[in-house]
Amino acid sequence: MGSVETPSLHRAEAPLPVLSKLGNPNVPEGLDVVKTASTWLESFAKYAELGDADGVLSLLVNSSFTSGIFKPEVADIPEPTSSDVAVYWRDVLALTWDFRTFESTPKIKQFLADRLAEAKITGVQLQKDAPPQLQRPYPDLAWIQVVFTFETKVGLCSGIARLIPFPGPNKDTLDWKACAVFTGLDDLKGFPEKVGSLRNREPNHGKWEEARRKEMSFEGGDPTVLIIGGGQSGLEVAARLKALDISTLVVEKNKRIGDNWRTRYEALCLHDPVWYDHMPYIPFPPTWPVYTPAKKLANWLEYYAEAMELNVWTSSTVLSATQDAETRIWFVKVKQSDGTERVFKVKHVVIAIGFKGGRGYIPTYPGMDTFKGQILHSTQHDRALDHAGKKVVVVGSCTSAHDISVDYADHGVDVTMFQRSSTYVMSTKNGIPLLLGSLYSEHGPSTELADKINASFPNLFMAGMAHRVTKLIAEADKETLDGLHKRGFRTNDGYKDCGLILMVWAKAGGYYMDVGGSQYIIDGKIKLKNDSQIQSFTPDGLKFEDGSTLLADVVVFCTGLADPRHAIRSIFGDEVAERSKPVWGINEEGEINGSWRDLGYKGMWYMMGNLAMCRFYSKHLALQIKAMEEGIFDGNRYTAAE
Repeated sequence: MGSVETPSLHRAEAPLPVLSKLGNPNVPEGLDVVKTASTWLESFAKYAELGDADGVLSLLVNSSFTSGIFKPEVADIPEPTSSDVAVYWRDVLALTWDFRTFESTPKIKQFLADRLAEAKITGVQLQKDAPPQLQRPYPDLAWIQVVFTFETKVGLCSGIARLIPFPGPNKDTLDWKACAVFTGLDDLKGFPEKVGSLRNREPNHGKWEEARRKEMSFEGGDPTVLIIGGGQSGLEVAARLKALDISTLVVEKNKRIGDNWRTRYEALCLHDPVWYDHMPYIPFPPTWPVYTPAKKLANWLEYYAEAMELNVWTSSTVLSATQDAETRIWFVKVKQSDGTERVFKVKHVVIAIGFKGGRGYIPTYPGMDTFKGQILHSTQHDRALDHAGKKVVVVGSCTSAHDISVDYADHGVDVTMFQRSSTYVMSTKNGIPLLLGSLYSEHGPSTELADKINASFPNLFMAGMAHRVTKLIAEADKETLDGLHKRGFRTNDGYKDCGLILMVWAKAGGYYMDVGGSQYIIDGKIKLKNDSQIQSFTPDGLKFEDGSTLLADVVVFCTGLADPRHAIRSIFGDEVAERSKPVWGINEEGEINGSWRDLGYKGMWYMMGNLAMCRFYSKHLALQIKAMEEGIFDGNRYTAAE
């Protein structure tokens, strides 16, 4: 392979180890990838097992580069130079008890000095079902992916390193250094999940039903963990905790498990493919459609709770939760379906009430009280036919706005979409294969391995890759995007020009994964207004800042969800809500705020995410709780400075 010239880089691409930055090394086609990876890993194992931080550092790229991409005080990404090559180490509970990404040699050096020897690493070896691979995601990028396993004093762990080539001291030799290392906790030593060969092997003749009734009722005492919310996030954490033999109760306000999906608007369908959405322990069957209708998912969640024997109280509400200042025990008052109240004393409360608490956000405008029509949030909307013969304005231009507008158009309802700001648009047809296809597809790796590989890319590093794939998707979607622009629909390239993935992490919204709605706008089946902002409501509709008006009988706000701390406030009170950590959004290290770990109070946790996020991170939340319950957690999270 000869040298590859790289055109000028976008600022998001600054961390990428493009070959021109590395001295245009010649990577031979016949490279012995396994030997190269094994040689590097043998050295890594030697230094890691000795606790030799400097030795481990010698195997990594030496770089002081920091991108600053996620620093709130920095509006723009620094201009890349011809020599910037970043180095990263992401750790998920393996060497720390937190979710951390360390960028630059000085930060990694400090991290290793503080944590490497303490971890007592042993047993480093290649993962047998994931042989090293030479990967060429783009012509100017090349790395060897090395998947390995190891042990610490408390856990069974896995790691992934990406080795990049530098010209060696002699002609035709290469010096391979890691530009990114991932270490993650898989299991706690001595406390394996009760699955597979560790499942219950005793026959049960006539006693199962009564035993389940007693377990569900908690007649004999309190659970260790109480989960607020029985959607996918609550159920997946409950399943993980059950596998770790931790007594858990899920409290769900709805009448049935799955009602959080079952009662949403009729047209709702998942836009993530089935391979990405499997749940822990029970994957979707091979006959399952690629895109799951919401009501079908609702029924699956109900089945999942029953099949996993999860303890769920439906039609029940958590009224309050307070913590004893000395014991740190939580007193949680629950109102049951029959109206009786019970106070549980639990060590852990997991808040699993959906993205941002699941509460719809409706902005306030003058004149709303004078409007003669109906004002709804998308979470309150049901069917398009409920508004047959009426004029509808849908405020918003992202996923729910498109779904609902298409449903109205399909049923002959006069619908206008009001676009407040630009939207990132990506077709699922072209975007999903480019974003997920190598990991989550019919012929991809196992879900467990795919999740680890996916998690091994720090978001700081992912930004450059995301920018590149965003351009490829836009090229594939050019006809659709051009059609939208001709209609006046405003689009953007996503957060920091990096498309969908960082939009999800940073904002949990602001995008539309096009499954056909864009064509409705192009064809005029969905009317569009976006030339002025809403000034006020009138008795008959909306008035805009430029003086124009829009008649409406119904206004549906597809304007996202409120801050999850509003929901926390209603249960835990003002003080806890104000002092709890922010939930969602990206911190300076590129890690997600608040989710999957404590919220600043002992035993108070927040679980949220799509099905894939919940599948992966539910295990890490459960492992943290198990480590605390078994006295394994030493109290030192090694958390990033607030």
